[in-house]
Order: sequence, then structure tokens, then C-alpha cells
Amino acid sequence: MQDETIRIFDGAVAIITGGASGIGAALGRELTKRGCEVILGDRQIELAEEVAAAIRHAGGKATAAELNAVDYDAVEALVYETVNRTGRLDYMFNNAGIAMTGPAIVYKIEDWNAVIDVNLWGVIHGVQAAYKVMLEQGFGHIVNTASLAGLLTAPGRLSYATTKHAIVGLSKTLRIEAAMQGIRVSVFCPGFVRTPIIDRCGKYGKVLKEPSPEQQEKLNQLVEKCKPIPPDIFAQKALDAVARNEAIIVIPSRNKLFWWFDRLFPEWNLWLTQKKLAEYI
Repeated sequence: MQDETIRIFDGAVAIITGGASGIGAALGRELTKRGCEVILGDRQIELAEEVAAAIRHAGGKATAAELNAVDYDAVEALVYETVNRTGRLDYMFNNAGIAMTGPAIVYKIEDWNAVIDVNLWGVIHGVQAAYKVMLEQGFGHIVNTASLAGLLTAPGRLSYATTKHAIVGLSKTLRIEAAMQGIRVSVFCPGFVRTPIIDRCGKYGKVLKEPSPEQQEKLNQLVEKCKPIPPDIFAQKALDAVARNEAIIVIPSRNKLFWWFDRLFPEWNLWLTQKKLAEYI
């Protein structure tokens, strides 16, 4: 059970949940450029098929699979189907996620359940299904998509931040256990990336309380100040870090300054975040 048996990335096989759009689709495109075969799992099967077809047209190897990460049996079936067909699973990218915006007071319990089911249980399902296979074959790399909101606060996205913090904790802990078995684990903590989640929380997200036009304009200005990066640029940098087997992958790298500041001065950073938020509400 040696790490060197994993393929980085030429000749490798990867499953990507949430692979039809945003970061997932960008990872699929970049992985295939590097010689990896990808399976794009997503509820949006038509869109996943379009992405896979475009990849194949460009010379890459990609297939689409209808998948809801909330359904463990479906995730497990896709993992075993992939291994039975290809003989291996080098990478499991647990990337599916949704967001909701609004203050805590407007949440209903079903809103919490919806976010936790996709963002947290979806990752757990991918880990549970892939880890067993990777232990059997003696190699593999699990990569979970969290967020900068999994390292810092995210006012207005309470459930999102909750699940992303949980993913970071899961990934760090599993990384220690898995390393002793020759398995790698990393977690993505992206800042703002131009994906559907930025635009009203994406297809499956939800705006729980509509901002006023003035508030929306201020929030849009805040997002632009954070300089969102294109998902394809994110994928390039992220996969370079995966190849180096980095544990916590923060992109853009400038966001590491905010993370370090928060770790050094947590109370001060909470105060500063609250003060800055007041300018936008």
C-alpha cells in the first residue's frame, strides 16, 4: 500500500460530484487536460452530459452520471461501477454543494436540513464509499470542497459556514488516519470563485430573505472587491496543490492572510468582521 501507485494525473480515474457546473466542471476540464479520465456526477444530468461532451470533443476522456450526493446508495453504486469498469479510483472529489443566504431568524428547519444533506452528508457519502475502495486497492486521494467560509466567519450564510467548517474538520481528521494507510486527503477552501453559487446561491440554493436593491448593490460591490477568480483558474491552481498533496488548499493564496489573521487574533477578527458587515446592511 504505497502512495506512489497513485497516478498524478496521467492515466488516473476521478469521480467529481457536482461536476456539471462551476468548480466541478472546471476540475473535470483541467483533469482531462492532464490525462485523467473523469466521471461527472450531478443532478443536472443534461448539463453534465454537455460538459462531458465538450471534454471529449477536446480530446479528453469524460462521462456523465446522474447523481444526487444525498443518496448514499447511488454514490456507492457509482464508485463501484467506476472501479469495476476501470480497475481503479485514484481521486474522489466530493464537490457538490449548495448555499442559502439570510439571517438565522428566517431559517426553517427544512432549510437547515437541505444544506446539511447536500453539503455535509454529500461529502460523508463520498468519503464512506470511496475510502473503502481506496483501502482495498492501497492508494487514492479524497478531495473535499469546503470554502474560506470553513475557516472564517460568513455572516448571512450561517448554514453554509456551519457545513463548511464541518468539512474542514472531517478532512483534517481523516487525513491523519488515512495517511497511515497510504491514502491522501485534502480539502479545498476557495475564496470567491465565479460560479452559480455567487449568483443567488445557484440552481439548488435559496435566498431566504430578499435584500433591498440598495443592500444588493452593496453586496455586489463587496463581492467584486474580493476579486472572484474564474473557476478554470481555480482548477489549475487547486490541482497543482493536490499533486503536492497539500492538506488545506486556500485559493486565491492572498486569502491565507485572512486565515492567519483569524488564527492569531480571533476576537479582533470577529469584531472587525462585524464592523465591516455593518457597512453593507
